[in-house]
Amino acid sequence: MQLLDGKATSEQIKKELMLAVQNRKKEGKKIPHLAAILVGNDGGSLTYVNAKVKACELIGFESTLIRYDETVPEEILLAKVQSLNEDKSVDGFIVQLPLPKHIDELKITQAIDPRKDVDGFHPVNLGNMMLNIPGFLPATPAGIMELLKRNNIETEGKKCVIIGRSNIVGMPLSVMLSKNTNPGNCTVTLAHSKTKNLKAICQTADIIIAAIGQPGFVKEEMVKEGAVIIDVGTTRVLDANNPKGWKLCGDVDFEKVAPKCSFITPVPGGVGPMTIASLMINTLRAMELKGK
Repeated sequence: MQLLDGKATSEQIKKELMLAVQNRKKEGKKIPHLAAILVGNDGGSLTYVNAKVKACELIGFESTLIRYDETVPEEILLAKVQSLNEDKSVDGFIVQLPLPKHIDELKITQAIDPRKDVDGFHPVNLGNMMLNIPGFLPATPAGIMELLKRNNIETEGKKCVIIGRSNIVGMPLSVMLSKNTNPGNCTVTLAHSKTKNLKAICQTADIIIAAIGQPGFVKEEMVKEGAVIIDVGTTRVLDANNPKGWKLCGDVDFEKVAPKCSFITPVPGGVGPMTIASLMINTLRAMELKGK
């Protein structure tokens, strides 16, 4: 069993981006500027946004963090999105999800200029992905693809089972992995809560990608010997023995599943850092696509 170290892989990507920024500075070109909107005080969202800000600082990007109380009216948030759309100094921005229940996430997503949608959630960018038109790929699926590529994980002709059909991970990743690309050329099964005989389906999989948001959902008996396991889950679970009072758990029962695998991502340190790296890549591309 080998760990697919997303942290180490993301650090290599950051070094490459840092060099690109240094070269742009030497040439007197604009430095990428990423903005992030954070609503409320969700612990997981705050952790991710802070990590994104730190990544910008390390690489040399400019960054802006805009915070609102969880009671912020939807129209105020929409107005800020429009302001960022029009701000020529900002190359890309994100609205950190999830949002409070009184705010329509789809409405907010659709309000973002697709040319600045570095999370890759806008319908235009998802449509571009389907048709192989240049745009921004959703950050987490793109990060997973990059992790597979840089670790030389064979995907061609492999049977891949993705557990979870969200618009953020499962659905777009199923498209990416089935394309005639490298990584890609998988035969993909997109499983979900209504899938029958899931255990039997997973037992035939060469690659299992767990993105269902249920800690320890993938058990040892669901995994065949030598499978590749990608764990997208990041659920905070109460832990009295941890100084924080909680620990981060993935969707895979890591301790029992890992010995059967050829490769497996840890949680934390697997997919999470790759999501951030992909966001940085998209931000640089957003500026380059504008010819700046």
